[in-house]
Amino acid sequence: MKTGFIGAGNMAGAILRGAVASGSFAPGDLAAFDLDSAKTDVLCRDLGIGRFASAQELVSGCDVVVLAVKPKSFPQVISEIRSQVRERMPLVISIAAGKTIGDIQNFFGFEPTLVRVMPNINARAGASMSAYCPNARVTAAQEEFVCRLLSSFGQSMRLDEDFFPLFGVIAGSAPAFAYMFIDALARAGVRHGMAKQQALRIAAQTVRGSAELILQSGEHPWSLIDAVCSPGGTTIEGIAALQEHGMDTAVMKAVDAAIEKDAKI
Repeated sequence: MKTGFIGAGNMAGAILRGAVASGSFAPGDLAAFDLDSAKTDVLCRDLGIGRFASAQELVSGCDVVVLAVKPKSFPQVISEIRSQVRERMPLVISIAAGKTIGDIQNFFGFEPTLVRVMPNINARAGASMSAYCPNARVTAAQEEFVCRLLSSFGQSMRLDEDFFPLFGVIAGSAPAFAYMFIDALARAGVRHGMAKQQALRIAAQTVRGSAELILQSGEHPWSLIDAVCSPGGTTIEGIAALQEHGMDTAVMKAVDAAIEKDAKI
């Protein structure tokens, strides 16, 4: 299926790079349009994908349309492509933050074939955690296509849209929390005499490997914690210090604060 991206910014670029690098999508089956032609130029040069001269032309020439524009540009873009989408009924994938399926359908004024997707910043490393939610018009084959696209730049899960605000914090905001933890580990290394870049590499790979072990083993995190902690050893001493200083509570409070803020936006 010919897949076109309206918008060629950072997230669209990350998805397109992942799609091509995975080998699951041929560059000739992908295309983009952006008002900033320089962004499209970079992707066309680097990936060999196609390009369209306008959003309307893209919709007319594609089976799948990915809306990768900023939320503030959403109403204008939809007004420009509304008639073509109604006529051709392509699969529309939206990655606009905060725009619900209901919002998007209201912008169109009818029910398109629509999937809402929420990727995260780690798509830039081919390691996104993405959630998706289809509307009633999406077929099983189209949902399979969405899964294949999302799998090309990370992992994904189908999620009830009611949980999207929470997902936006656990998957969208929490990378920043994880970066803080990694940086804190590295700074502790500096405090004890290690060069920052050396400590940062050690900390980042350790966190990466720890996450991978949870995903691969299916073990509960606490069983893995117990496996690392020797009686009277150094690790249990560190664990006790983290608990004493409220690490669990701080993380939960961070999630609560982000969810509360999201509800006010």
